[in-house]
Amino acid sequence: MGEKKFKRTTVTAALPYANGGVHIGHLAGVYVPADIYARYLRLKKEDVVFIGGSDEHGVPITLRAKKEGITPQAVCDRYHKLIKDSFKEFGISFDIYSRTTSETHHKFASDFFRKLYDDGRLIEKESEQLYDEEAKQFLADRYVVGECPHCHNEHAYGDQCEKCGSDLSPMELINPQSTISGSKPVVKATKNWYLPLNDYQEWLKQWILNDHKEWRPNVYGQCKSWLDMDLQPRAMTRDLDWGIPVPVEGAEGKVLYVWFDAPIGYISNTKELLPDSWEKWWKSEDTRLLHFIGKDNIVFHCIVFPAMLRAEGSYILPENVPANEFLNLEGDKISTSRNWAVWLNEYLEDLPGKQDVLRYVLTANAPETKDNDFTWRDFQARNNNELVAVFGNFVNRALVLTSKYFDGKAPALGALTDFDRETLAELSTVRAAIECELDNFHFREALKEAMNLARLGNKYLADTEPWKLAKTDMERVATILNISLQITANLAIAFAPFLPMSSEKLCKMLAIDLPAWTDLGRSDLIEAGHTLGEASLLFEKIEDDVIEAQIQKLQATKEANEAAEDHAAPIAENIDFEDFLKLDIRVGTVTECTKVPKADKLLQFRIDDGLGGRTIVSGIAEHYAPEELVGKQVCFIANLPPRKLRGIESQGMILSAADRTTGQLRVITPQGPITPGSEVK
Repeated sequence: MGEKKFKRTTVTAALPYANGGVHIGHLAGVYVPADIYARYLRLKKEDVVFIGGSDEHGVPITLRAKKEGITPQAVCDRYHKLIKDSFKEFGISFDIYSRTTSETHHKFASDFFRKLYDDGRLIEKESEQLYDEEAKQFLADRYVVGECPHCHNEHAYGDQCEKCGSDLSPMELINPQSTISGSKPVVKATKNWYLPLNDYQEWLKQWILNDHKEWRPNVYGQCKSWLDMDLQPRAMTRDLDWGIPVPVEGAEGKVLYVWFDAPIGYISNTKELLPDSWEKWWKSEDTRLLHFIGKDNIVFHCIVFPAMLRAEGSYILPENVPANEFLNLEGDKISTSRNWAVWLNEYLEDLPGKQDVLRYVLTANAPETKDNDFTWRDFQARNNNELVAVFGNFVNRALVLTSKYFDGKAPALGALTDFDRETLAELSTVRAAIECELDNFHFREALKEAMNLARLGNKYLADTEPWKLAKTDMERVATILNISLQITANLAIAFAPFLPMSSEKLCKMLAIDLPAWTDLGRSDLIEAGHTLGEASLLFEKIEDDVIEAQIQKLQATKEANEAAEDHAAPIAENIDFEDFLKLDIRVGTVTECTKVPKADKLLQFRIDDGLGGRTIVSGIAEHYAPEELVGKQVCFIANLPPRKLRGIESQGMILSAADRTTGQLRVITPQGPITPGSEVK
């Protein structure tokens, strides 16, 4: 395929659920790379809209509302404001940040569904779903918890297991339970409307697998695995009371599926922003559409939403979906339900003025090709060793030396040395290097190229040593500092997409407006005689106590989680009382106890059972020294058939209790002395 020429770009960022704040996983996976790219296009003077908004119709909203005893709308209002304000303070430069509860969106999504319905693109289908008889309602995916059929996590949701990451359906769960009433749901038939994804399978294969081989391997690979499994019709409606009502007769009590309504939010929000011209951003073939998402949303943005757009017939399709992998936190998966996260609103409060530090760390450590880990120690190290020691150090030296030797006025450029020419030649390549990486959505590498420019400046000053030459050759010092100031001005441009607040601060120090992106690489940005602004530290060192406070905050969360999760194992299924009566449990006295040779876990007991004695082998050697047990009285099951363990015939089972916190085994003993052979009643 020949390279397409586009006149404009529509950039979308995944709509966060308005049931909580935004955390660093969201930022690293979606919002920081999307913002970098949108800022980059604006700097290039390209036509771009950057669309965001809150997803306010998900089941997580209703779960939060139920938990707090408030309305779903009240939940949405609270968290929409929190998220929107946090994004603004953090510098995510949306052209609009709206919400899916807006009037514009409700009408738009409803009309979109109705068109598919009227065009015969949807199929009506009856299916069996889980139903809560106590709550008298069908259960959406997230209203069901149970045991994962893959990893056997007992707290998997009806749509996904957060432990192993498997996509699930409620019907797959073992021992499902309603989160509304706690009861065991029944299976009941219900009618919904489905998008027959299977009808679009061959088209999707061509469009993705053949036409978009340039997509990231993680995106391409996940799409291929879905397409290889054969697509099935997917319900576009749900039996719920929160959401956009299905605009069809006979659909009372049903709403649009959140993954039908949410991506349409990109379009409706664009219409809200540009009521008269929105169509050119979504329907013109000379518009490029880009979706920035996390890997858990790949299937919806690459298969479901494109199939919806194709079914409607008048919309463009995404040119690229640069999805990131997941960001972990201190070696553990980020989990909102466990509060294991660094929340953006809390970060902004705890570390004021450090927006760009977080943007830098999340970009430098972005999970572009594999899951990565955020640690507070790495955050500190990157700030102190890179932003402060490399970028900030160079800028400070260039400005302070200019102030010291030339009264804060840019000196004139004199005769150039070969080293000067080499440095300026390297400077001239920086724009192409950064553009190459950004154009291919390699944000980590692009940031490295920007930082390499700061490293170039540091090396230049370190090698030329103007503070030494100042004693003998001020003309040479003037040239060195002129070049250093040119590099500094270039740094303001190079870092503008990544660290916008720092670039703005740097421009103030230089007393210039941010030069154009096309000026990046030039060596004449600061004219001789130009008066600089006041120099200040671009970045400041982050001390250990600041980091320790954040680590302790996480530790407190971990301890709270452990306490909350400290529940006894569930009771086994009921047995008949008559079966229990068949067990003959006796008390015996340990007369001998030795380790079984070549068996780390086994102890051999001789038990006085009041009937002449018996031998029992028990797997508790890791918890007791043999001598500890001699003379103790223990409870044992006497009527188990003998079985051989390591060639020793074991005549019963000693009863032990496993501590659910430590796993330590303790034998069951009577409170006081009792005659051997006595029955346990």
